[in-house]
Amino acid sequence: MFDIVLTAISYSSAIALAAAGITLIYMTTGTFSFAHASLTAWGFYVVFSFSKLFFREIGNPYIFFPLSAIISGLLSVAIYLTVNRWLLRRRADMITLMMSTLGIDLIYFAFLNVFADYLTQEYKINARLVVLTTDDITIAQMGGFAVRAIPLVSITLVIFTLVSLHYLLNRTKFGIAIRVTIESPSLAEIIGINPERVYLASWFIGGALAGLAGAILSMVVTGTPAIGNLLIVPEFAGSIVGGLYSLFGSFAGGYLIGLSEYIIITLLATFISRNLIVYQPLIPLLVMAVFLLVYPNGIGAFNWRKVLRR
Repeated sequence: MFDIVLTAISYSSAIALAAAGITLIYMTTGTFSFAHASLTAWGFYVVFSFSKLFFREIGNPYIFFPLSAIISGLLSVAIYLTVNRWLLRRRADMITLMMSTLGIDLIYFAFLNVFADYLTQEYKINARLVVLTTDDITIAQMGGFAVRAIPLVSITLVIFTLVSLHYLLNRTKFGIAIRVTIESPSLAEIIGINPERVYLASWFIGGALAGLAGAILSMVVTGTPAIGNLLIVPEFAGSIVGGLYSLFGSFAGGYLIGLSEYIIITLLATFISRNLIVYQPLIPLLVMAVFLLVYPNGIGAFNWRKVLRR
């Protein structure tokens, strides 16, 4: 059971990071990016491909985590520059903005398949079934169970991201510019803030968080080029449960969805039937539906001070 909990923590940390990226992009540009899960998949494959190509020289897959964040961040910026920016200037509605990212998602998915085939043919790497968990570092032995580094690394990355975002948004001039632009883009322009810079930064940070989530998942689960199709549901569910206008609530939402999904499906597969694994995507939707029925505004709108005073 202990190993299930540790793996669930690692998995939910990745979902939390990706959910925060979705929320940040939505808060700044009003766009639900369907391509977000593909950015996670690209982060997954960046760590895998570089680890397999250079593992003998470096011997540590974690070295490539920053690279996965940078590449996914740049891919996210490309979405903004090629599609989203022009639609925003034409005051496109939310549905149009959202559906435009679906087209980009299909393109990124196609290129990821091409990349996987290239790795397979050129370097003889089985990139159609990615297994990187065996390359993880063992930090302790507990009753015959090897405690791997990824739970500690994933939690550390989430804490570092939370602290960094809090400092950026509340202690820097650029963070203030982001908050003003979120509240009123027209007012931001009047007082001399360039919304274009804010949008670019938001898409990069959001994409980088997705790439970092993919990097974590590469050390947790077995993946294929279609892994993004499996992640889009829990990532969006985490963002919605957290509250669409609460960046920090999305982290809590991501953990709620990730932990629920992984632990519930593991218990069902262990004690009832392994055939139930195919229904895993239903769990985030059910958890989201139940939570929103009880508290429709999401975790971010929860009045914790009022609760603590009772």
